[in-house]
Amino acid sequence: MGNLSKNKGITLGDLLPHEIHGWKAGEKDEVYDQQTIFDYINGAGEVYRAYNFELLLARRFAKEGQPNIIADLFKMASAKDAFGVFTHDLEGEDAGIGQGSTYKGGLLSFWKGQIFVSLYSEEETEEAKNMLFALGKIVASAIKEEGEMPDIVSLLPQENLVEKSAHYFHNHLILNYHFYVSDENILLLDQESEAALGVYKENDERAYLLVVSYPEKDKVSKAYVSFTKAYMPDAAEPGLVKTEDQKWTAARIKNDFLIVIFNAQTDSSAKEMIKSVEKNID
Repeated sequence: MGNLSKNKGITLGDLLPHEIHGWKAGEKDEVYDQQTIFDYINGAGEVYRAYNFELLLARRFAKEGQPNIIADLFKMASAKDAFGVFTHDLEGEDAGIGQGSTYKGGLLSFWKGQIFVSLYSEEETEEAKNMLFALGKIVASAIKEEGEMPDIVSLLPQENLVEKSAHYFHNHLILNYHFYVSDENILLLDQESEAALGVYKENDERAYLLVVSYPEKDKVSKAYVSFTKAYMPDAAEPGLVKTEDQKWTAARIKNDFLIVIFNAQTDSSAKEMIKSVEKNID
């Protein structure tokens, strides 16, 4: 593995066993950084780079008569980013591992501290599933430090929030993955900004609530102007527009935060959602 697998005091290889339940690790781990990750992961590499990943260690386990198990350990720049990349895909059942986890179809994912862990079985068997859970518990136990969730996520109101729908991210590419806004970066998001997006039940429809914090105080006003100019040029009133699908979008600045609600059913419900965030900021 060499020194590549060691970063800021964390040796990724030490978090994984070399044998468990009859599965044995291959002779050599694979290690990737931001420049080489695309040699291992194609399109998804951009997702990990969007969350400021620093290092990836991959270890393959094999057992005769059973599918291969691939363990990917991602060292992120911060615990916030480990949480963020975990929230990118929240489908699946809670596995009760680490600080947050999901299991679906032979894929076990979780985060703890600055580490995001992906454990994958090439075929889902009961024995392989048991192996994934056992391996996950070993790795989670080996990661000694826990991390804190980003503060901005706590600004999302809990009432009517769809379960497993709160996402944390930095840039507009990830925003568009969860809710398409524009090909252009009209919200002026970058790797220094912090954003939380929640999906809310509104009768039988869904509304999307976005809260963004910018590193520079004057950038929030610039982002508001950029967004409203591009997204709501025909606004009925400042920061409020009825879109072509007969839904409502509203935007407002509160202190250093930009709050935007998309797909609200009425103008009054859009304003109420904005107010609910403002109360949490106060």
